[in-house]
Amino acid sequence: MRLSFRYISDKAFTGLTAVSVVLLSLVLIVVLAPMIWRGSSAVVFKATVEFRKMQMDLFNRGEPSELQAEIARTESFRKEVYETLDKFKKGIDTESLSDQARRIHRQFGSELRLRNITGDEYTQLRSLTRELRDRLLTAFESRDIAEIRENIEYVSGYKNDPRLTDTSASALFELGTNYLESAQSIDLKQFEQYSESIEEIEQSIRDLFGPRPGEPTPAGVRLRYGATRWDQAAKCLDRLFWAQKWVETEPAKPLIKIKLSRAHQFAGTELEKLFEYMEQNVQKLLNPRLTFYWQYFIDDSFNSHYFGGVGPEILGTVLITLLGMLFVVPLGLISAAYLVECASDNPAVRIIRMCINTLAGVPSIVFGLFGLTFFILYLFPLLGAESKGCILAASLTLAVLTLPVMIRASEEAIRAVPQTYKEASLSLGASGFRTFVTVTLPAALPGILTGVILSLSRIAGETAPILFTGAVALGPVPKSVFDPTRTLSYGSYDMAVGDRISMMVPHNQYGMVVTLVILILCLNTLAIVLRTRVFKKLKGQ
Repeated sequence: MRLSFRYISDKAFTGLTAVSVVLLSLVLIVVLAPMIWRGSSAVVFKATVEFRKMQMDLFNRGEPSELQAEIARTESFRKEVYETLDKFKKGIDTESLSDQARRIHRQFGSELRLRNITGDEYTQLRSLTRELRDRLLTAFESRDIAEIRENIEYVSGYKNDPRLTDTSASALFELGTNYLESAQSIDLKQFEQYSESIEEIEQSIRDLFGPRPGEPTPAGVRLRYGATRWDQAAKCLDRLFWAQKWVETEPAKPLIKIKLSRAHQFAGTELEKLFEYMEQNVQKLLNPRLTFYWQYFIDDSFNSHYFGGVGPEILGTVLITLLGMLFVVPLGLISAAYLVECASDNPAVRIIRMCINTLAGVPSIVFGLFGLTFFILYLFPLLGAESKGCILAASLTLAVLTLPVMIRASEEAIRAVPQTYKEASLSLGASGFRTFVTVTLPAALPGILTGVILSLSRIAGETAPILFTGAVALGPVPKSVFDPTRTLSYGSYDMAVGDRISMMVPHNQYGMVVTLVILILCLNTLAIVLRTRVFKKLKGQ
């Protein structure tokens, strides 16, 4: 009966263990899978011609002749978009038309002053063009097609006047004729809605294609290019094809956001064909191409992580991690060796162990404030160094943070070494120190490396301690350990909560997080491989 119960309990325990492992794996998959999927889009994605422009300008990548040919092909299709938009704006942008009419009037006055005419003729012609200008301004401001037609026809009546032929004033007639043609093709009752929508359409096209050919290059890097990725282009196209509007469906109920078709809004106008043209030719306008952007792991970032990669962040994370381990491993090992081999079990040692255990549970932000106060504000000025956050201060702070973990892991590893190993060494005449170095330490090394792995993971992934001691969101690549640096953990935090521009590129946010996970896995893998080889060597394999 007892054997049967023991058999059943053993099987149940084994089954529960297997279920726990499966559940833990599922939780990890649920948490990591969406993150990895979205983070991978920072490296593998459909890149448009704007991405290749950016790569050539910022990183000098690509074949210039091939890129220029690609740009020429896309620009030939984009030209139709710009021409359609400009033609429609002639009947909408009345402010610009009014400015043109005033400029033509002033230019004609300058021409008259250079002619050999009498003062009466000058006054008469200036009065005539002033009247024509005012008639046009009235037509531009009117929303009555009959009034517009009346004023434009009045102006056109002077088209064949020999006094105005072959002068700058003749441009007034073309201005009026073009406006009348546009005004007859639109619903003037929706003029204000047209004006508002056309600004949104222009902005969407600018976000999609970047600045127009011939326009001055914007100062900001982000504004020099359009949508560099297909997912960004899809959002721009959605804003272009659909207008969002908040409407009230029921009294005293919250407003509901609905989408209205811009093609329907501009039905019957010159702009209607623009939406169909872009929908049919979007591939030719942007030329998307599947791209493996492996340079993401080495490139610097531009415009607050809008472009580029995480190269400096990887470098900074590795520097802080390795330098922190350089401090924590010998200190933790020496402390553990003293507590096990030299110190007796007295109240003072018990208090020290209790303090170590307590420090292991202190929030990491407290260590960050300690590092700021002790290392940056006190120790560095005392030693003649500049009082500022830097790699060295961050590494020392992280070393203090992980020291309790390293001490406890090393202490347990040293205790696990059989006492017979030490007795055999001492009986052969070896000193206590030599016994520890040649016998105890090699036997405890696998357990010590377990502490190294735990410390390594925590140092690489911590944000709060380096928040005050050496991390920056943006800045140059550090030249020494006395410079601050960018890191993956702090960069992820900054992009998530403090950077409006980086929120526009969520793939880079997830990409940085996944890069940090991969980096920690790689460092842990190296440590685990080293531990396995040491363990096999100790077993004589």
